[in-house]
Amino acid sequence: MKYDIIGNNLQLVKIEIEPNEIIFAEAGSLVYMTNNINMEAKMRGGFLSGLGRKLAGETLFLTEFKSVGDKGLIAFGGRAPGTIKKINITPGIDFIVQKDAFLCAEDSIDISIAFQKRLGSIFFGGEGFILEKISGNGNVFIHACGDFVELDLKTDEIIKVDTGSVVGWDSSVSYSIERVKGIKTILFGGEGLFLTTLKGPGHVIIQSMDLGNLASALMPFMPHQTSGNQGFKFG
Repeated sequence: MKYDIIGNNLQLVKIEIEPNEIIFAEAGSLVYMTNNINMEAKMRGGFLSGLGRKLAGETLFLTEFKSVGDKGLIAFGGRAPGTIKKINITPGIDFIVQKDAFLCAEDSIDISIAFQKRLGSIFFGGEGFILEKISGNGNVFIHACGDFVELDLKTDEIIKVDTGSVVGWDSSVSYSIERVKGIKTILFGGEGLFLTTLKGPGHVIIQSMDLGNLASALMPFMPHQTSGNQGFKFG
C-alpha cells in the first residue's frame, strides 16, 4: 500500500492498493476511486462489534474497498477542516482515539470499543463513556479537527489538556478527568469545569481546535429563522 496525504486544512489521503488488497473505511468518507475498485458495506467483527462502534459514535457498518484486476486508487477525507495522520499499529501496542477519529485502515487492523475505567472520565470526559481502541498489525489513518500537536510523555510525566482536545494516545498512557480548582476560575476562566489529565509513558496527539469549539465559533454567522417562520436572516 502506497499513500499520500494531500492538502493543508482540508486534507485527503490518497491510497494506491494492490490487486485483491482490502482497505476499510468509515461510511461516508470516500471522496473518489478508480473504476476497478469494488466496495461493499460490512459489519466487520459481527453484530456486537458493529453495535460497539455505534455506541462509540461511529456507523454500524464499515465499507470495504477491494482492487480488482490491477492496482487501484482511492481517496478518503474527513467531515470537517482538520488533519489526517497515519499511525502504524504493531501487535501488543494499541492506540486509543476519540470517537469519529477513525478514517480508514488496512484489512489487518481491528477497531473495537474501549471503556473508561475512572468514574470521572465516564461522566465528564469530552469523549464520553466509550472510546475506540485500534489494534492489530498495519496502518490506520485518523482524522480530527484543527492541526495536530504530538508529544512523547516520559514515565510519570503529566500533561493537562482541555477536555475534548485529545485526539488519541498509546494504551500505556493513563487517562483521567480533573476538576478545575477555584470558584473564580470556574466561573470566569472560560475553560470549562474539567481538564483531561494524561500520564506517561506513551505517545499523545492533541488537536488545536475540537469540532464543538469550531461549531460555536461559526454559530453567530449561521442563518436563523425570523419571527413567524417567514424567512431567514444572517448575523
